[in-house]
Amino acid sequence: MHQRTDRAVREEPFAAPLLDAVPRQPGPAAPPPSPPPHSGARRWLRLLPTPTGTPFTSGYLLVLVGTSLFMEFADPATVAAVLRESSTDVAHLRETPLLVLTASALWAVGGLGSPVVFVLALVLTALERRIGGWRTAAVFVLGHVVATLATEIPVAISVVVGHLPESSLHRLDYGISFGLMASVGALTGLFTPLLRTLVLGGLGVMLASDLVELSNPLTDWGHPLALLLGVACWPLLGRAGAVRGEVIRGAVPSRRAPRDTRPPARARGPR
Repeated sequence: MHQRTDRAVREEPFAAPLLDAVPRQPGPAAPPPSPPPHSGARRWLRLLPTPTGTPFTSGYLLVLVGTSLFMEFADPATVAAVLRESSTDVAHLRETPLLVLTASALWAVGGLGSPVVFVLALVLTALERRIGGWRTAAVFVLGHVVATLATEIPVAISVVVGHLPESSLHRLDYGISFGLMASVGALTGLFTPLLRTLVLGGLGVMLASDLVELSNPLTDWGHPLALLLGVACWPLLGRAGAVRGEVIRGAVPSRRAPRDTRPPARARGPR
């Protein structure tokens, strides 16, 4: 019994190095993970708003659906009275500025049949998925409020100095177009340079033609101003989008197995 134990002890220091000297054959490389089924359909579905992914866009569109149905089916006299009280003309801005600035953004000109509502849904969805709901709402409100005040204050001054009649203080002015243009301007900052140039160039031509015709001066001047306000938000939104992307990537666990950085264990002899 003692002889066998001593022999095993004497052979053990030589056996372990011999085992370590044998090179390990690498196993077959794992095939790359295949894309999940219906990944293309899911990518296209991300263009549509969802209550969990885009709460601001979904809630705002729900409000527009309600007000559009009211415009469609309510008594015409009641609808006209409500729209007059929601108008951001000079008279209402002087009396109840916060009320009319909020109420005027709750109505879509033309109702749900207007293509502006469809464009608004796509733009706000893309912007909110990139920078978040609070920042998207801030861009929309900034364009709506600033462009409205910038076009109505000159009207008030013109009436005071006598360049416009007093009836210009009472006019019907409501809609979502100023907020939409600011959102489009902000969204183009997240595009590639080529796509950004094409979108802004096309919008510039369209807005310039509206200014030449000047069929609705306040709206025609407010749209390019709102677009420039959205463009002015590029530095802040780009930084916010990068931070949001890092947070999202950090929250998703990696599918790769963790790499073992510990040094290989050395064979030890008998104590």
